[in-house]
Amino acid sequence: MEIILPPRRIITTHLIARFSKPPTLAAVAVARGARGVQAPRLLCYRIFMPVSEPRVITATSVSARIIAAGIVIAFCYWASTVVVALLVAVLMAYFLDPVVTALEKLFIPRALGSLLVVLITLALMVVLAWSLVQRVDQFGADWPKYRAQLREAVAGVEHRLDALQAHVSEISPAAPVGRQILQVTEARPVGSAIYAQLANLYPALFAATFIPFLLFFMLAAKRQVWHATMQLFPAAQRNDVKEALEDVTQVLRSYLAGTTLVGMILVLASWLFFWEIGLDFPFLTALASGLMNLVPYLGVLLSWAPPFLIGLKQFHTAGPYIGIAATMTFLHIMAANLLIPALVGWRVRLNALALTVSLLFWGWLWGPMGLILAIPITAVIKVVCDHVEGWQPIGHWLSG
Repeated sequence: MEIILPPRRIITTHLIARFSKPPTLAAVAVARGARGVQAPRLLCYRIFMPVSEPRVITATSVSARIIAAGIVIAFCYWASTVVVALLVAVLMAYFLDPVVTALEKLFIPRALGSLLVVLITLALMVVLAWSLVQRVDQFGADWPKYRAQLREAVAGVEHRLDALQAHVSEISPAAPVGRQILQVTEARPVGSAIYAQLANLYPALFAATFIPFLLFFMLAAKRQVWHATMQLFPAAQRNDVKEALEDVTQVLRSYLAGTTLVGMILVLASWLFFWEIGLDFPFLTALASGLMNLVPYLGVLLSWAPPFLIGLKQFHTAGPYIGIAATMTFLHIMAANLLIPALVGWRVRLNALALTVSLLFWGWLWGPMGLILAIPITAVIKVVCDHVEGWQPIGHWLSG
């Protein structure tokens, strides 16, 4: 009997070693009558059995994966300006693609519709930036009034620190007699700090100028880019890749649309509250506070800072500050537990631990932009893990 086991392995077994050739029917009948049972049929069978090669995970493969992950993280860190610009352009393309598709249904060519959408988006951003600049300029004109209040607050803190330092000096040993302490200070520490910040902003501003062009090409050549991306994978895997990309599209669009709507609701509610209590610059303060309130967990504390700073000139008791903190906390709780689950939907499901770790990691890697991009990046990683064989446990862990 021959048993054929792929790949091309033939195992020949002789059940009866005495026969050099297959037994006749008479011999089979004699054997059946002698034993009283049904004798085995010594026929030639070919059995095709799939052979699965075992996966051997060695220390070398694990080390290679760790090295590859380290290289990717190092690249994201050193090329952070380029990577962040690409990710921002991708997110904006996912957000604006439905508008371009709607214009295409109105018999407007996709290239022309993409150009119109990009120009309108830039115009809206310029108008918003100009209005913010005017309000910031007005705030700068009133800054001496706030500076006096800040000086009083800082003076009180410095007085307490000096008292604490005096107590510590009494405990610490005195300086040796006859030895002079040389203290070196910068001539212009404020100017040096400003120049350093401008030097850090230059690469970001340079990369930001490429975002409109990237956005236009991504919108105009969407089908070509989609087809080219599918050609990167074997034909047998293209259906799975297509499903994964469709899920990524749904996740990003749900997140962007829902987050934008929640941010508008928070800014509007904060604006009405600040206008009701008579706070100066209510719209500017509400815009900063509402956007900060979108940050998970830390946003509830960050949203307190703008109204507290503006209220230094107007409020001199603890009551208004307690009311502002309570209102901002209430808005954050409502957004996190009602608005985001209802508007963003069930597609962006990340457990609290995964969300906190992602905010910590991407915030350390890219700063404030990392905090903004942490949730969509982690959501895309979860979708990829759900569609890659062997990575599903990671996707289940991320979703909790």
